[in-house]
Amino acid sequence: MSLIQTDENIIAQMDSYMQRVSELAPQIYKRRPVACVNTFGCQQNVSDSEKIKGMLKKMGYTFTDEPIDADFVLFNTCAVRGHAEERVFGNIGTTKQLKRERKETVVAVCGCMAQQEHICDRIRKSYPYVDLVFGTHVTHRLPEFLYKRLTGSGRIFEISNDNNEIIEGMPLSRDGKIKGWLPIMYGCDNFCTYCIVPYVRGRERSRASADIIAEAKQMIADGFKEIMLLGQNVNSYGKGLDEDINFSKLLRKINALPGDFRIRFMTSHPKDCTRELIDTVAECEKVERHLHLPFQSGSNRILKQMNRRYTREDYLELISYAKKRIPEVSFTSDVIVGFPGETYEDFLETLDLVKQVGFASLFTFIYSKRNGTPAAQMPDPISREEKGKWFSELLKVQEQISRAKNADLVGREFTVLCDSTAGEGRLSGKTLSFAEIEFEGNENLIGKFLKVRIDKFTNLLQGSVIE
Repeated sequence: MSLIQTDENIIAQMDSYMQRVSELAPQIYKRRPVACVNTFGCQQNVSDSEKIKGMLKKMGYTFTDEPIDADFVLFNTCAVRGHAEERVFGNIGTTKQLKRERKETVVAVCGCMAQQEHICDRIRKSYPYVDLVFGTHVTHRLPEFLYKRLTGSGRIFEISNDNNEIIEGMPLSRDGKIKGWLPIMYGCDNFCTYCIVPYVRGRERSRASADIIAEAKQMIADGFKEIMLLGQNVNSYGKGLDEDINFSKLLRKINALPGDFRIRFMTSHPKDCTRELIDTVAECEKVERHLHLPFQSGSNRILKQMNRRYTREDYLELISYAKKRIPEVSFTSDVIVGFPGETYEDFLETLDLVKQVGFASLFTFIYSKRNGTPAAQMPDPISREEKGKWFSELLKVQEQISRAKNADLVGREFTVLCDSTAGEGRLSGKTLSFAEIEFEGNENLIGKFLKVRIDKFTNLLQGSVIE
């Protein structure tokens, strides 16, 4: 897909509206305005919220975690599962009383839920106190929407999906200082039958490698120790760009940058995971020895129904090659239990694949019907109760595997990126293979690479700093 390059007029218009809001909002609120940004869902949503906070910061807003203290309350939403949607609606409902008490407060809903017409209809009818609803393709227009609402415009709903532009140069306010998100592409072309993402995020669009490298350099200069490359399918990065680039080549470019940092990436689609990529991970010393490679089902029949476009044999061959090429490699994955038409025999094939691979951990889900996807129209005769039993069986098997893998690490030494506190006098960090370890230490060690020996495993890995 050929992409329209970022129009300088778009950035100029965004800057103009940000300036107008920065002058207007303090007059309305008689003080510096306050924003509360609530983020639901995946890392991509977190990254999008960092851009939203960047715009708000440039418009003069400060931030709070309490909606009751905010003049602008925004919900950046996820549409992957039904439970996530209902949780969002519950949170939106809590702003009703806030709007009664402070009519000048602006309430907004954006993200993947907002990109769906039936969600917009529900908000129009049942949540009249929501002022702004905008989808994933027009995040950069937030200053415009906010200005119009502050100057007396009616409710704004904008979910156009014809924008193929990648807007470079948006302001950014990062949440952390050690680990940072770096989007390399947006959208998805895979159209798995259960997944709403291509419909709410659009088709694949890759950022130019020069823009990615420039952002990576800035993150390194700012002291970030872990760079997470983001995309709905990072393995297809580069398609449609007018340059000789793919994901493996991009990894090598970032790995070659000077500095003391690590590189992670998410998410990889097995159909586009190549031996070239596995070789790149093996040969790049800054790339983590961890592959998050969602297989979803171990049954070829169900994989075909899901439109995953690989077989269990393809997947196991990739795993086998990675184990040979990448020392200390660990695997994590996503699994859907109870896809429409799945039988217990299909589920047992999933269980068998889990045992063969030996995942460090799994993200497991019972199938959630998504309106607008092909799977939503498929016969689904298995009860939720029965699916729950399968789900519990899977969790039990994976727990045994995870415990055995962690127990095997006791007595060994690893380089760990210390990234957070874990209680009084204790810190936490991850190895290059994504194993999380707790250990004693002062908070001044956070953000440093440490040599840690694993002393024991109970419900978690516990160790001691030796360097």
